[in-house]
Amino acid sequence: MKKFLNYAAYISLFIVALNFTSCQDEFEEINTGEEPQAIMANSSTATLIKNTSTKDGSFDNIVDGASCFDIKFPYTVSVNGVELTIDSREDLHLIEEIFDAIDSDEDFLEILFPITITAGDFTEITINGIENLRELAAQCKEGGDDDDIECIDFVYPMTLFTFDVELEQTGSVVVESDKDLRRFFGNLEDTDLVSFDFPISLELYDGTILEVNTNEELARAIENAKDACDEDDDDDYNDDDCDDCNVDRIKESLVECSPWKITEFERNDNDLITDFRTANLFFDAEGGVVVKQNGLEYQGSYSLSGDKNDILLSITGLSLEELNVNWNLNEADFDEDYKELELSADNDSELELKSFCDGNEGGNEEGEDPNTLREILKECEWIIKKVKNQGEEIERLLGYEFKFMADGVVTLSNGVTTSEGSWEIVFNAEQKLVMSITIGGEPGVNFEWPVRELTNNRLKFEVEEVGYELLLQRVCGDNTDDGDIPEIRNIMMGGEWTVASYMEGEMDNTAIFGGYSLNFMADHQIAVLEGGEAFGQGLWRVLRNSEERLKVYLNFADNMLLDELTDVWDFVSLADGRIELIYIGEGGMVTTLVLEK
Repeated sequence: MKKFLNYAAYISLFIVALNFTSCQDEFEEINTGEEPQAIMANSSTATLIKNTSTKDGSFDNIVDGASCFDIKFPYTVSVNGVELTIDSREDLHLIEEIFDAIDSDEDFLEILFPITITAGDFTEITINGIENLRELAAQCKEGGDDDDIECIDFVYPMTLFTFDVELEQTGSVVVESDKDLRRFFGNLEDTDLVSFDFPISLELYDGTILEVNTNEELARAIENAKDACDEDDDDDYNDDDCDDCNVDRIKESLVECSPWKITEFERNDNDLITDFRTANLFFDAEGGVVVKQNGLEYQGSYSLSGDKNDILLSITGLSLEELNVNWNLNEADFDEDYKELELSADNDSELELKSFCDGNEGGNEEGEDPNTLREILKECEWIIKKVKNQGEEIERLLGYEFKFMADGVVTLSNGVTTSEGSWEIVFNAEQKLVMSITIGGEPGVNFEWPVRELTNNRLKFEVEEVGYELLLQRVCGDNTDDGDIPEIRNIMMGGEWTVASYMEGEMDNTAIFGGYSLNFMADHQIAVLEGGEAFGQGLWRVLRNSEERLKVYLNFADNMLLDELTDVWDFVSLADGRIELIYIGEGGMVTTLVLEK
């Protein structure tokens, strides 16, 4: 989970790292001679060690609503009528996608019991019904008030020694994980004596490694780190909030990451994004804001007030009246590749601002950098996720691969057939950064594509007014260094698959695909078989997208019967000759595809 910097606590950690010698009465006396340093099992230092090695259960709060335990994988849930098998943390994102598909819907999640939960001390408990689960969840302390310490972690392996009352060593044990350490301390009697084989290392929430050489240094390091970050232990799921935000941090981001793009905009329940999609907002340190759009500039002012989850961004003085609002900051996402602010106001007004915060050196007045785009395009391959030409989506190009080469040559391939053409990055007559593509054999991509979103892993080009859109996903080395993807591909290529279930919402359309089977082959090709005989072909890919989620591309656009399956599917599970995929449509309808062999 994201843990944001608490500046005062962070400074104190480094003071501690430089000067561990100060004594504190609340910790047991520490031997300073050559005798072993022993920790009594019921001491304050032992409690800090146990709390640091306690298992955090907040990552699956979307399911169980409790931070003091988690549900052991795999288990099954029904989400708004869609049955999902949860095999990993990544699968939890699918639940949130279904919940978020329609903003105004009432969400339902049902757990299929029995399940096994893992408590903070790594004890496993079988739960047979929802009432038992609720009783245990009610005992949890939420909002960060629980005992577990998440802002600092032990670096394993470590060796611990046990002693008798004369401080004579009686044994030793090597611990390889939090589970080992927590159970070791949990099995001690109150008067047992133990010690570490110093030095040992600890890792702070920001990646800093601390080395400690005594029990006192260990206790002080944990004590100073335990409140140094946001543990994000709310008993909710949609915890992209801003508990650790403050006015200074938001202002710094607004100024340093200008310009900001408007990616969503509603006022009084009216969608205004079409009017403001080309706008760029520039914030300065003196409280001024400039909006640049279509060669015009609009000047105004802004101010920030409040703290944490109650920050207000007030914009005034712009002749663009729609933006002159007291905006409440709902969420702040400080991703490595981009920054995003989600704001709202009364009367169903919403505003989403996004910046890629890359310094924007060498670009035009709106911060777009042609050299950056050229280098990003040349580094890896780019897979077509969507292409629209004059409002018509060209599904037959889904999953095709672009290769942009240094000499201005570009290729477009489905793994078997390759077309070649030219490309360049230029500013068009309106001084907009565009990617110009010309491929003689593929008119569907021949266009000057204006840049709308630019990150290291995802590119979006769009002219909304005339219905042109190109969405590309970056893939380096065919994702062969991703352990999950090669495994999934190998299993899928291991025989013929049939459509065991195809549910569009509540409608079962499985029968449409009766008598047909799919053979996933190398070079991303699919052979479609009818009664064991070749019937058609398609294209497939397994990728991890820019949000680190597994996606399965299926393209049967040249086969009218199987064209229903052409889409980018969310990977749910693969086990025992069964693959489950889902697709969440723009209207929120969930389509489930199950393949079996």
